[in-house]
Amino acid sequence: MTEREKALVEAKANVFKALGHPTRLWMAERLAAGEQCVCELVVDVDVDFSTISKHLSILKQAGVVASEKRGKQVYYRLKVPCILNLMPCVETVIQASIEVIRNK
Repeated sequence: MTEREKALVEAKANVFKALGHPTRLWMAERLAAGEQCVCELVVDVDVDFSTISKHLSILKQAGVVASEKRGKQVYYRLKVPCILNLMPCVETVIQASIEVIRNK
């Protein structure tokens, strides 16, 4: 594996790591419907403002979301909404696993 290939694989892994937390995955799915301010996300999740901000920071570092400050509010959006195109495939894997368990 070349250094360039290694760097690319590591960058891809970082995206998956960022989406690997249930709250961050939920936020990405919410942002797929359109941008939201941190205050809107805080209302829908039972965690404090700083926790949501930390999760959004991780998503931003991985390149999943972008932010824009407007007045006192910060709005987030998915940078590349196609990132969630993988979810139907993931759900198919989950359903198949459930079927295997049911058929045992």
